[in-house]
Amino acid sequence: MRQVIQNVRSGATTVMTAPAPVCLPGHVLVANAASLISAGTERYVVELARKSLLGKLRDRPDHAKRLMEKVRQEGLRTTIAQARAKLDEPMPLGYSTAGIVLECGFGVQEFKPGDMVATAGPHAGVACVGRNLCARLPGSVPFDQAAYASVGAIALQGLRLANLSLGSRILIIGLGLVGQLAVALAKAQGCAVFGTDLDQGRLALARRMGADATGLGSPLDAVRSFSEGRGVDAVIITAATDSNQPIEFAAEACRVKARIVLVGVAGLNIPRAPFFKKELEFTVSSSLGPGRGDPLYEERGIDYPVGYARWTAQRNMQTVLQVMADGKLPTGGLTTHRYPIDRAPEAYDLITGRKEAYLGIILEYPLEASPPSRRVLLPSHRPATGEPGVSMIGAGNFVRLIMTPALRRLRGISWRGLCTARGMNAVDSGRKMDFKFATSDVSDIWSDEGTSAVFIATRHDLHAGLVVSALEAGKHVFVEKPLCIDEQQLERIRGCIENLGERCPILMVGFNRRFAPATRRIKNFFEGIAPRMISYRFAPGYVPRSHWTQDEEVGGGRLVGEACHAIDTCVTLAESLPVKIYAESMGMAADAETTDDKAFIVLRHGNGSVSSISYQSGGDRACPPERIEVFGGGRTAINDSWNSIELWNLGRRENISGGRDKGHEAEFRAFLQACRDGGSWPTPWAEIDAVTWASLMAVRSIREGVPICSGDLSFEPACEFEPENA
Repeated sequence: MRQVIQNVRSGATTVMTAPAPVCLPGHVLVANAASLISAGTERYVVELARKSLLGKLRDRPDHAKRLMEKVRQEGLRTTIAQARAKLDEPMPLGYSTAGIVLECGFGVQEFKPGDMVATAGPHAGVACVGRNLCARLPGSVPFDQAAYASVGAIALQGLRLANLSLGSRILIIGLGLVGQLAVALAKAQGCAVFGTDLDQGRLALARRMGADATGLGSPLDAVRSFSEGRGVDAVIITAATDSNQPIEFAAEACRVKARIVLVGVAGLNIPRAPFFKKELEFTVSSSLGPGRGDPLYEERGIDYPVGYARWTAQRNMQTVLQVMADGKLPTGGLTTHRYPIDRAPEAYDLITGRKEAYLGIILEYPLEASPPSRRVLLPSHRPATGEPGVSMIGAGNFVRLIMTPALRRLRGISWRGLCTARGMNAVDSGRKMDFKFATSDVSDIWSDEGTSAVFIATRHDLHAGLVVSALEAGKHVFVEKPLCIDEQQLERIRGCIENLGERCPILMVGFNRRFAPATRRIKNFFEGIAPRMISYRFAPGYVPRSHWTQDEEVGGGRLVGEACHAIDTCVTLAESLPVKIYAESMGMAADAETTDDKAFIVLRHGNGSVSSISYQSGGDRACPPERIEVFGGGRTAINDSWNSIELWNLGRRENISGGRDKGHEAEFRAFLQACRDGGSWPTPWAEIDAVTWASLMAVRSIREGVPICSGDLSFEPACEFEPENA
């Protein structure tokens, strides 16, 4: 399929050939027939991408601040490398499309294959879109008009926030695409409309869309006359400008206790005098309506009850389509340009060059007769040589920023397939790393005879199933932590390894810190000394409750998904498995906050060692996030942020640099070497099993308020042997 993408680093807008996405649970797969370019929003994205790095940072000071924090924590070289990788990430464009449903994911009952729908999906031949971002087309609405539904919902949400009623007199400032749609929608609900703009042509178009009166610029006297001297009941600002003038004009044009709604972009220096005198209300409209930007609504398909949120994003889209069907929203008159999808870059040159008048720009797609391909062969820049043949599942931030750069420094790898659910990142990353093919169907990886090892870096809830499938397919597996997110998944993996027995391929989990130079140095320092006392402060940055890693059904929560690093490091430094776990998390937090990511975990190890893990997400991000202290046999070791190591013995201190090396490259090298040569697993299965169990039991201890002992659960390794190479 063809998809429009924006390269943030180079500024290039291109159309790529990508595998069609898979249909996820709670989603529908849609073959697009038409999509609308939202000129204001998409022009901003493209123009920002085309600026220099300094220009990008000036426009986004929040990103500049985060970069400086990262430099303090991880060093300049690492930050620059990761920033470049992030800038190279392709960005999909578009969010207003229409097409035909090809497939419905698990749990979707309201749509069926063959339904004609409008969606808030990207400019792509085939898109996987959440069920709540789709709306069925009334039979009389053609695709090229239905493609306006998402942008129309933005205009409608702004009108809803204005609290309009039959007979309201409103002022619309800015008569671009959203402004014109707002004019027609306001007329459809019985309002009198005055529209203003700086373009005479747009004033004439607004009158054709139903505006009762128009004016050039800021015609305050004309607006007062239109409102019979009282002032308008509401103002909708759909202009896009840095100027504060729209806010000032709106305040002067309003009646007492009127409402001003910002849908577009304007300066926000609120003039106190008119707002105070008239008791004006001001609000900013958030895109399509309630639900937009909420992962539970968009990704999980959880709708808001109609009694509590009458007009959600989906219900706004459906209303816009019905107004079209009733003949009260003539979007056909707004379309000024049409391009086939392959000529999409010309459309973006049009909106950024501003050398020609435009308004509604439609991209058109050929509707394919055959099912879309989920596998794309990639052009190879160099012959595939070396062993093992490696495929990868997932191409998220960890893959792009950490895994890919480290693996590219290693030699002797034959890159095979790169699989992602949506396909776009698979093509982009696959080309850069010389993969043979990109796919969105994981079965292509299992059936590829050239693949002997698989790296898995997906969302955490998928890890267990992919690990089992890969092992059963005879592939060595490196899975980024965690191994799994619940006890049932762990039992399934244990069973798989036991059933495969001596035939089991190598399994390794991304507990990278055990391979860090600092960890090895401290272990050597305490050789022959036991038991040991270990204190580990792990203080990562704040992650909002809405983030997928906080969802116990998807990410497993941060203790399972990230504190497992600390548990594994403590097991490595104690050189003994955990046999008892007790954890407490913070209480009395606000409902919007997570408490499990502010916790203390105590581990007792089989050799008598004790580890204390302080996992805290509520501190200052600029503070060094990790510090480990180890005590025993009259010795002390301190590892500060994997950079500064202190070894104390007999009153003397030895200082060693850790180079901020957390062990990623070393763990990848160990895995690939084991795949080539066979022998013992780089991380013994008993330790992988025990660390995973301990992270799951830490959460259970918090829930039950008691310590969890391995004996209580008949904890044993899944098998009594260490499988060698398959």
